[in-house]
Amino acid sequence: MIVLGVILLVIGLVAGIGILWTIGIILVVIGAILWILGAVGHQVGGRRHYW
Repeated sequence: MIVLGVILLVIGLVAGIGILWTIGIILVVIGAILWILGAVGHQVGGRRHYW
């Protein structure tokens, strides 16, 4: 999810499309939150680890 967010950020920045840039930021933030929750041991979506 983080990688997809970064890709959308780059495409949105290069192409000048604001909605892709916004969606990219949202995906990066959600991915980082899920990654942190999985790293500290909380279950995410019924799984012990989130990749």
